[in-house]
Amino acid sequence: MTKDIAEDQPKEIRTDLYGSYVGDFTILERDTTRPEKENHINKINIVIKKITSSEVTGQSIVAGNSRRLTGEMTIKGNTVHFRLNEPGDDKNDGVFDFEIKNDTLLVGTWTANNTKKEVRKRKFELTKKEFKYNPNVMLPEEGMYIDYANPKEKEVTEVNDDPEVKETETYMETVYRAASESIILLNSSTQKLKESDIKNLKKIDLEILRNTIFARHGLTFKTKTVRQFFDNIEWYIPVSDDVNSELTSVEKENIVLLKRFEKYAEDNYDSFGR
Repeated sequence: MTKDIAEDQPKEIRTDLYGSYVGDFTILERDTTRPEKENHINKINIVIKKITSSEVTGQSIVAGNSRRLTGEMTIKGNTVHFRLNEPGDDKNDGVFDFEIKNDTLLVGTWTANNTKKEVRKRKFELTKKEFKYNPNVMLPEEGMYIDYANPKEKEVTEVNDDPEVKETETYMETVYRAASESIILLNSSTQKLKESDIKNLKKIDLEILRNTIFARHGLTFKTKTVRQFFDNIEWYIPVSDDVNSELTSVEKENIVLLKRFEKYAEDNYDSFGR
């Protein structure tokens, strides 16, 4: 008689803790002797997939990377503690050390395997959230859609208004590109865009409209240029580093159209306070 394969599988425990925990991934320790390159805050999703008495498996999804997590869970009194390792075959891998409180709040730290990295340690306080694709979610009106990640320096010349002085002052000013309200009015997931809808839009508008499609599907973005627009959005949850198979036919058509117009679109730059 053949033994049931399921009987050989370790019993799953604490399935109530399964799911996505989402929030800010913030720098705790960095090498201050080196120029600052890495972002202070990224949105991270730690997914708990399976828990047994001997092993925990999950996923870390942040800044364009999706990494498998393996490790253990220990329980002391009312404290549920996890120590989970990323695979270790990537220069950015590390170890997650955290506790889950009240079944919905995940708090802990991440330590880099590579002690020579600029950022050696990060902290996080994440809330349990369920991802569900919703093509109707829009960017909030109160958002700051200014590309602070790619500033330019512009030479400005000011002429003194006093005719007796006749002096001019020249200095360099940092300027940024900013999106128009079109990004909160057009839905690039549900509305089949026409050339007339986007022909007068700026390059940054087209970029944001295109990437909002991917954000709705939970794509984790590699570039800071894109992350700056979505990481602070409440409904945005990074769940995957590849969502192409999830795109609808309308979204695919809109992406092609938006990318075609991005090639020739331009941006104007202005000064904005930070």
